[in-house]
Amino acid sequence: MKALTNLTIGSTLVLAALAAPLTAEAQTTMKLASATINDVQHQWQQVFTEELAERVGDAVTVEIYPASQLGTIPRMLEGVLLGTIESFITPTAFLVGTDPRFQVFGAPGLFEDGAQVGAVLHDPDYRDHIETMALDSGLRVIGAIYNSPILILSVEPTETLADFEGLRVRTFATPLQMAPMEALGASPLPLALSEVVPALQSGAIDAMLAGMPILTAFQYYDVAEYVTDLNFATVVSVNVINEAWFQSQPEDVQTAILEAGRAAEQEVLQWGIDNVGRSNQVWLDNGGQILDLSDSDMAEMRAMFAEIAAEIMAADPAVEAEYQRLLGVVEAHPGG
Repeated sequence: MKALTNLTIGSTLVLAALAAPLTAEAQTTMKLASATINDVQHQWQQVFTEELAERVGDAVTVEIYPASQLGTIPRMLEGVLLGTIESFITPTAFLVGTDPRFQVFGAPGLFEDGAQVGAVLHDPDYRDHIETMALDSGLRVIGAIYNSPILILSVEPTETLADFEGLRVRTFATPLQMAPMEALGASPLPLALSEVVPALQSGAIDAMLAGMPILTAFQYYDVAEYVTDLNFATVVSVNVINEAWFQSQPEDVQTAILEAGRAAEQEVLQWGIDNVGRSNQVWLDNGGQILDLSDSDMAEMRAMFAEIAAEIMAADPAVEAEYQRLLGVVEAHPGG
């Protein structure tokens, strides 16, 4: 009887040991990375976390790492591609090296306002397309959001097109940002966001292209005073996840991730639109200035940028096809 009891106890311990890893495997950690903080990207991460918890409870442990805590933008993207980071939210411009079609969202003159951006991104058929457009690169889009209009921050005022001559400008490393700056006589210099402040302070650069929520979140008014509203393009952000990791999750978790991502992007749309206005006021309240180009300079710039964009799109058949597809959706959802 004693031998039988010991055998029973031993069997129970073995079964318990085997069961423990199964319980652990039923839970997973999802790291959400971004280069920014206190902006619409960060807001999406927080709302997504809440939406996912409502659907799967503690089956997925979500950890948010804003403000480049997991590295520079290239390193975070690399982490998602390699599977060491599950999720990363960023302007589409930073994904162009992975799939050049992402640059279409930054085309000059594409959107009238944030509401139109939301209507286009949330068009049911087009939103399904966005989700899977980068699967060949191992990325799935689970969030697509309006971020902000593109502005230029400068140490000295840029009130005319002539003021861009010789300006060293931090841009996204995409043809649609670099080529227009070159056309204005400026020198585009792709830099990580974390490198911009010391570069401005040391005089290594004179200006940067960005959205106002980024400028206020990182208190750029302490290093440069002037912002010029170029009003020529819009920043669209997407949250990408590692597709192999996604496919390794149970079906109910996969469904919850997709549902939570879309629910979050719908919820933060108006927050993002309002945040642009709030950020403009914060800039002014902290001694910054917001400048405008003259109507004639704005018209000249828009025409120049549109011509450049057309050339860039036409150079790659896949990008051109994607651009025409996007234009069709934009036309179906007029802004204003």
